[in-house]
Amino acid sequence: RQQKWKSSVSTQAKMPPCNFVPEKYKSHSYERMRKIREQNISPSLRMFYKKPLLLHQGHMQWLFDYEGRRYLDLFAGIVTVGVGHCHPKVTMATQKQLARLWHISSIYMHPSIQEYAEKLTSLFPDPLKVVYLTNSGSEANDLAMFMARLYTRNFDIISFRGAYHGGSPYTLGLTSVGLYKHGVANGFGCLTTMLPDVFRGPWGGSHCRDSPVQTVRKCSCSEGVCHAKDQYIEQFKDTLNTSVPKTIAGFIAEPIQGVNGAVQYPRGFLKEAYQLVRERQGVCISDEVQTGFGRTGSHFWGFQTHGVVPDIVTLAKGIGNGFPMAAVVTTK
Repeated sequence: RQQKWKSSVSTQAKMPPCNFVPEKYKSHSYERMRKIREQNISPSLRMFYKKPLLLHQGHMQWLFDYEGRRYLDLFAGIVTVGVGHCHPKVTMATQKQLARLWHISSIYMHPSIQEYAEKLTSLFPDPLKVVYLTNSGSEANDLAMFMARLYTRNFDIISFRGAYHGGSPYTLGLTSVGLYKHGVANGFGCLTTMLPDVFRGPWGGSHCRDSPVQTVRKCSCSEGVCHAKDQYIEQFKDTLNTSVPKTIAGFIAEPIQGVNGAVQYPRGFLKEAYQLVRERQGVCISDEVQTGFGRTGSHFWGFQTHGVVPDIVTLAKGIGNGFPMAAVVTTK
């Protein structure tokens, strides 16, 4: 029986077939590309692997390097490519638009922005029906912070430890991952609170989330009760009671943390946290840069998996499939 099982398991991964033939690579040699990279491109743009890939062409889920070697792309450009590389339908629409009109000032109208705004906001529940288009996720979160402070006339904004909300001087205060911090002044009016991480945090059991991967810790909760959620909410209340004024500008959270390792919160946590924030006149911001546009699989927006409706939603990455595009969706 064991021998039969062994013979049925393949130890070598086989690539699915692909009929697409990439164009012949005609640019600089690999060595020349490495030299240019070292001399002319900022070293802050880190590359992976001892011999970094020199990619030449993409087609749907496939990538091809300068030697024509084919790769199945499971990385999606850090969850940016949502509909594949060079999707024929998207490529055709882009080419048609570029042949018609590239850019005009926002002081004029052109059909695309109205058509797109209507379609995008139709995917959101009421009252999230107003969109402001930006160029990046950092810019979107920057604007969300600014709007929250202007609207509430308060200043303090709370984020989770382990959160990633951008690398601009403004959003660095919300980002709470040491790798992205720098020795410059940032974060005035930005407070972090304990991350309700049921895997690595002090509380969590085997049924805290509807995830296929669960913590090995036992869960003694009865139906409809989550002790871990209650404990993390107490920590959130402690932050509200000790670290900020009686009124705040807002609270921002990713529905599932991305950069910090796909962290899911206990069921019901965000719903209760939103209520506590609104009691202090703050607005609730959902950072959907990585979870939006169906990335979670079950819902189009990550906040829908928590049964909440934010006051502001920020979008990027999947919104443009690699184009520099982002958005802030909010209420009138």
